[in-house]
Amino acid sequence: MNEINDSNNQFLNPWFSMWTKPRATIQQIVDSNSDRFILLLAAISGVSHMLSRAMGKNWGDKMELYYIIVFVAIIAPLAGILYLYLSSVIIQWTGKWLGGLASLENIRAAIAWSNVPIILSLVVWLFWIVLSGQKLFTAQIPEMNANPLMFFIYTGFTVMNVIIVVWSIVIMLKSLGQVQGFSTWKALGNVLISVMFLVIPVVLLLFIMVW
Repeated sequence: MNEINDSNNQFLNPWFSMWTKPRATIQQIVDSNSDRFILLLAAISGVSHMLSRAMGKNWGDKMELYYIIVFVAIIAPLAGILYLYLSSVIIQWTGKWLGGLASLENIRAAIAWSNVPIILSLVVWLFWIVLSGQKLFTAQIPEMNANPLMFFIYTGFTVMNVIIVVWSIVIMLKSLGQVQGFSTWKALGNVLISVMFLVIPVVLLLFIMVW
């Protein structure tokens, strides 16, 4: 809560302050306009996550880079926005069991604005794609073993992406905690209960089908 007290009467630029003052920043956002930029941020998150999936699933072994980029550009933003709205509903619903106070609009804002670090992740992806092209999305990571410099670059990009994702999660928990009236740990509980609510029915369905 100290970051809020330190920010009284001080305008925070959310594109920068979200990195270090997520509670104060999200409070400023929900006090002014909860819907500001949430679709853009959700779309950015969708693109980053789908690029990660394309790399992990080796889409480049099955399609040209052009088609991967077009597919991601069209589908990923829609998927990111859909995820934002569905996850917000579930988090608000399960959060009420813990005494959560946030409106659906404020929860959407907290989730969406936690994606600010993902903007940097897209810059990392751009460098990756420029360096490797389609090979980035194939089973054989290019030149990793043959070129120590490429190995260093890829390792650096990978570590940077991991840090960005982890910090985005931390920001989301702090922001969700602020709008819900929770501590960060209680916000984590809210998220975990929401995940369990989604996973358990799927596991039960698979068990019934196998049985």
